[in-house]
Amino acid sequence: MAQGSSRFTNGLLNVVLMAVGLGAAVLLYAFASQTVFTGSRPERPPSDTSELVGQIIQVEVRNGAGVDHLAERTTQYLRDRGFDVVDMGNHSSFDQDQSVVIDRIGNLEAARNVAEALGIPPSRVRQNIKPAHYLDASVILGRDYAELRPFRETR
Repeated sequence: MAQGSSRFTNGLLNVVLMAVGLGAAVLLYAFASQTVFTGSRPERPPSDTSELVGQIIQVEVRNGAGVDHLAERTTQYLRDRGFDVVDMGNHSSFDQDQSVVIDRIGNLEAARNVAEALGIPPSRVRQNIKPAHYLDASVILGRDYAELRPFRETR
């Protein structure tokens, strides 16, 4: 009986060690992903030009690709990350090849924060000041939408 009991103890010890190792690996991954992947920053960076209410970046989302529910899915993604999406809908046309973010108030850093959250390269952040829009940035989704974070993370 002593040999059977010893086998059982060794097997149980191996299972416990594997569980502890797996737990340590999960914690290490969580720590690494928090330090390497910075996440979104929905707070509006300081700017002398902003007369908008509150500290959260206000955005509109426009579907420029003609794909059903594109603006809605992107809106939910941004809202889940703390951005204030004040309007969404279709763009004036569906011929947008690349997704872009447009700064509307003269605060490029706020527009870059939106682009970063979506995975749009900084080179596709434009400036077209329109204070009458009463928002920080406009997102126009293009045919490259499948490369963006809201659509890569749900595959």
